Amino acid sequence: MRIKLKRAYEAAEKSDGARILVERLWPRGVKKETAALDDWFKDIAPSPDLRKWYGHEPAKWPAFQKRYRAELDANEEETARLRALCAAGVVTFIYAAKDEERNSAAVLKAWLEAGG
Repeated sequence: MRIKLKRAYEAAEKSDGARILVERLWPRGVKKETAALDDWFKDIAPSPDLRKWYGHEPAKWPAFQKRYRAELDANEEETARLRALCAAGVVTFIYAAKDEERNSAAVLKAWLEAGG
């Protein structure tokens, strides 16, 4: 399983493999034609309530990770579908957050790599 992360505002590259948007909302200012996505996993993203609660506040990061992993554990259908795509080759999770270290795509990647 080889998973890469990339912001939605970065150009697509052949080395990205399958490009999968892992956001519930479409990234602002990104045109669908230029996004070069292979799939959009809306339902793998944090729930609206969790996303609003977190609000990208660094102090809430540890609790956000724990809550989001619990949501992933409960989302068996979507996580199985995503795991199958990841097993097929290189994938790049596309996300919109400004923070390149503390975002839901990073939690998702770590969760999958840990066998979640």
